[in-house]
Amino acid sequence: MTARIIDGKERAAEVCRMVTDAVALLKVERGVVPGLAVVLVGDDPASQVYVRNKAKQTLACGMRSLEHRLPVTATEAEVLALVGVLNRDPGVDGILVQLPLPKHIAEAAVIEAIDPGKDVDGFHPVNAGRLASNAPGLVPCTPLGCVLLAKSVMPELRGLEAVVIGRSNIVGKPVAQLLLREDCTVTIAHSRTRDLPGIVRRADLVVAAVGRPGMVRGDWIKPGAIVIDVGINRVPGEGGKSRLVGDVAFGEAVAVAGAITPVPGGVGPMTIACLLQNTLTAAKARRG
Repeated sequence: MTARIIDGKERAAEVCRMVTDAVALLKVERGVVPGLAVVLVGDDPASQVYVRNKAKQTLACGMRSLEHRLPVTATEAEVLALVGVLNRDPGVDGILVQLPLPKHIAEAAVIEAIDPGKDVDGFHPVNAGRLASNAPGLVPCTPLGCVLLAKSVMPELRGLEAVVIGRSNIVGKPVAQLLLREDCTVTIAHSRTRDLPGIVRRADLVVAAVGRPGMVRGDWIKPGAIVIDVGINRVPGEGGKSRLVGDVAFGEAVAVAGAITPVPGGVGPMTIACLLQNTLTAAKARRG
């Protein structure tokens, strides 16, 4: 058996097309063009690539992209002041502060300073609480993308046994909450879980978000299971170059699973697509 490869690029393109159409309608009916403000502190190469890709796709969907770049020497007070300005700007519907921040800036303080209605990353404690209590709110982009990818294979997830490997506030916990909303039976596991392979073998749906390359082996996977690999790990490749791999040993798992996301080309593209969807949702919510 060879697993179906879940094409994250294709699914992300579908989401972006829906966002583009909705943005065009919003502009015609209300004269509103949603605006996404991205704050980048420092010169981290990976962050610069992410910000550039986000800006490109924001514009492609018909929205306004507003970039704010601060030097690595910027103080926490300066970042908080900028967030305050963006909170008050009526032309800004979504605020994203690119992580990680320099070590001298407290990420939690910056996240909590963002207006929850503009928190398109979905990290603010208010939005985390809304998700946990099954109330409307902005949902973290990567977990939302994971669920949409799983539903592209199986539109009805109700009753599935799901195992989420990883307990971070950014992916593990929120994806578990989203799967509970889908009426899955959810287990949150992690690197210190006893008999982790045995627990994963029970799962109809596996979401791997532990940050360890190839940790989840093929013989951990239940035959026919859906596997969503969130891991993005850079490892040595041929010719001295590095390559990206996931948290799942893809070559082993693809021979057992029913469907699996590749790395790259799986969850990654969906994260940006869901960011744009969240920006549209925020723009509409702010205007009733």
